[in-house]
Amino acid sequence: MDKNLSNSDDYKYIPATSILSGKGIEVLSDVYQYTVQIVNVFLLGHPKEGTFILIDTGMPHSASKIISAIESRFGKGARPEAIILTHGHFDHVGGLVELIEMWDIDVYAHPLEIPYLTGEKKYPKPDATVEGGLISKMSPLFPNEPINIGSYIYPLNDDGRVPHLHEFKWIHTPGHSEGQIALFRERDRVLIAADTFVTVKQDSLYKVLTQKVEIHGPPRYLTTDWEAAKHSVEKLVKLNPSIALTGHGFPMYGKDLDEGLKYLVDHFDSVAIPDYGKYIN
Repeated sequence: MDKNLSNSDDYKYIPATSILSGKGIEVLSDVYQYTVQIVNVFLLGHPKEGTFILIDTGMPHSASKIISAIESRFGKGARPEAIILTHGHFDHVGGLVELIEMWDIDVYAHPLEIPYLTGEKKYPKPDATVEGGLISKMSPLFPNEPINIGSYIYPLNDDGRVPHLHEFKWIHTPGHSEGQIALFRERDRVLIAADTFVTVKQDSLYKVLTQKVEIHGPPRYLTTDWEAAKHSVEKLVKLNPSIALTGHGFPMYGKDLDEGLKYLVDHFDSVAIPDYGKYIN
């Protein structure tokens, strides 16, 4: 066990929740979404086969909840073969250090995210001045210092292959963070979009609490490169996904997904990019 594991210096519980918190959704027989407060993690693998991968690790202090969800689905003592991170923001790595300590497990991320996972680099501070709702105003409370998982982190290969997930490929979707990735499976066009786009308006407290379903661009208070964010959404829309799972909100399917993504792409500048904020232009 690497003795240098540590959470960020500003690691703390964030008092935010939603009606989805603590609930799981079986999207497909081998695709399961579990919500920790306001963010989703994913379990990829069939319960009858017993092997699976964990995608992201939720909010700070969420490790015990994730373990309970895993054991409920896969059985007592179940553990994933690896952890894949879509990116390293606090709400996607909140349980990571504790889970590594529990499982002694390999973690994979895009090379551009690794400095944020090894204590070398901290994310830009969340933007409380950005156009948006109450969550944006609360965002200075959110951790932005790096965690350190030392030798447990490995870079994803540049050929798009995902360790232990042979049918999925990873796609670089920067904008919300430098090294954010999405995951896509061609045979059924399942997309795990991370925060490239989300299915709830993440800067609105009311919509986060109620999980009102509607496609939006990435969370405004943590997105620093809007031109890259737009290109990333366009890249994912070209995949023509049949099912989209995002870092925040309900899964979306079929006509609602198609129409929502088309509207987002066609009107990205007006509906996704805020009118003001310190990361505009």
